[in-house]
Amino acid sequence: MSDLSRLFDQLRSQNRKALMPFVTAGDPDIQTTAAVVAAAREAGADLCEIGVPYSDPIADGPVIQASYQRALEAGFRLQNIFDLGDQLSQGDTKAMPKVTMVSYSIIYRVGMKAYVERAMKAGYSGAIVPDLLIEEAAPLSAVCQEAGFDLIQLITPTTTRDRQKKIVELTTGFLYYVSVTGITGERSALPSEIVDSVSWLRDQTSLPVCIGFGISSPETAAQLAPISDGLIVGSAIVRRMAEAAASAKKAGGDPVASAASEVKAFCEQLRSAIDNA
Repeated sequence: MSDLSRLFDQLRSQNRKALMPFVTAGDPDIQTTAAVVAAAREAGADLCEIGVPYSDPIADGPVIQASYQRALEAGFRLQNIFDLGDQLSQGDTKAMPKVTMVSYSIIYRVGMKAYVERAMKAGYSGAIVPDLLIEEAAPLSAVCQEAGFDLIQLITPTTTRDRQKKIVELTTGFLYYVSVTGITGERSALPSEIVDSVSWLRDQTSLPVCIGFGISSPETAAQLAPISDGLIVGSAIVRRMAEAAASAKKAGGDPVASAASEVKAFCEQLRSAIDNA
């Protein structure tokens, strides 16, 4: 059983839903990323999605695009994602599963088996690969299943139901349901049809279904928690990190501590909203 399967089994037994923050590796540096992940864990996050900066955004809105650009301009290299994993495999964050959000082009360049081996050695439990078409997913799926490394794939509101069933067959860990048509970003309202769409999907599979894109507040999280197995929050966290770090730097304070404190407070609000939904 994989780390993610164990986590979701435990959450189900406790009648709890997963809180999964997203952070960009290396924005503005690896030290800040590690501190923020630790703060999120302390605030009640169950697992963490860590974005691998990439120069050609796939489904990322302006907030995450900007974070990738900052990380790349600061000198981020792929080895840093594995160094970060090693760092997070120590202390309080050791027990929290971590997955990478990574472009398939990066995996392909490194080599499927090599990427999976390096990621597992660094303590990652799986990978979300947003630009991997289901027609081309079988080779990576086979490598991941042989290694016990989860391959998480995305389903969107425009994915046909026949195609959703095919995606389910080659996905492990959990399914990532994209709540809106479009790019990542904070939204004040989500589509009304999401309830029916996610309910249908959950009837098709025993895999956990986690919802991402557009979750910007405790109120949004509370609306979606009852129909999902977990919630993924990205842009709202990345924006808060950047604003807190910039404000602290301008005032002569500690940007790392400020970013971590801001994310911890927000994750505590999300955790409370999800648990009380």
